[in-house]
Amino acid sequence: MQLETYISDLLYRYECVIIPDFGAFLTQPISAKVDTSSNTFYPPKKVLSFNEQLKNNDGLLANYIADVEKLPYEVAVKKIAKKTKSLKSYLAQGETLTFKNIGDITLSNEGKITFEPSYHLNYLTDAFGLAKFVSPNVSREVYKEQVESIEKVAPIAITPEKRKSRNYLKYAAVAVIALTLGGFGASNYYLNQIETQNQIAQQEATQEIENKIQEATFIIDNPLPSVTLNVAKQSGNFHIVAGAFRIEENCDKKLKQLHAQGFSARKIGANKYGLHQVVYSSYDTRAEAQRELYKIKRTHNPDAWLLAQKLN
Repeated sequence: MQLETYISDLLYRYECVIIPDFGAFLTQPISAKVDTSSNTFYPPKKVLSFNEQLKNNDGLLANYIADVEKLPYEVAVKKIAKKTKSLKSYLAQGETLTFKNIGDITLSNEGKITFEPSYHLNYLTDAFGLAKFVSPNVSREVYKEQVESIEKVAPIAITPEKRKSRNYLKYAAVAVIALTLGGFGASNYYLNQIETQNQIAQQEATQEIENKIQEATFIIDNPLPSVTLNVAKQSGNFHIVAGAFRIEENCDKKLKQLHAQGFSARKIGANKYGLHQVVYSSYDTRAEAQRELYKIKRTHNPDAWLLAQKLN
């Protein structure tokens, strides 16, 4: 089982991917930056880190593996547990665990896990297609010589006294021309990169709107039996998932079951894999959602998991 491949896929979409009973890979977005010493422009990206304290199974990795390999969820959990046992054995023997396109994990002399991230992939989808580039140095002496040669070909008719008193204006003009020409070359290249990315993002947004319109039309043409519920409006980007179902009827059955048990559950639609998702509730902060998740896993459903996703 290529565990690092599944983890890498999930890191594009989620901020936290947990390997049960081992640790979690985390992503943190950072802004674009410029290295003035080397004239290098770096695009925005996600920085990877590892936290060995996050070990509880949130169901994200197991559900993904089960869906990709067409396995039952329980079988996927057992495969992950077997792989985790092997990873711990390699670490105990002093070997380095290499997760392709993610990073290397080793065990220190004090028995603590250390992580060295890989920089081969940028997991920030908003920066797709952007790469670092180096702006060429501005050669001001060349432009100065060009301006002086132009003056020799077409001299300005002024007296020697006035020309001598206004030499500083000539050098000021040379400096302005040099700075303008040099800055224009670098900024024009960077603006072209930004314009290309904006066009890609606009096409993706247009396609997503069209998909939403088609989905809304399907619901109007094929209405499900209406159910009147008095529930509080929920908001937030962190959702406690009760289940994801290939068949929407099973999703509706789960929703009714949770309502009967007193939960203010709701459907949040199908994900990119076509699975219809039911959530117990949604929260504005990860900490609040994590506390409620632990309570639900302990008292009601040990397989519930946390989804960090902004709903449209």
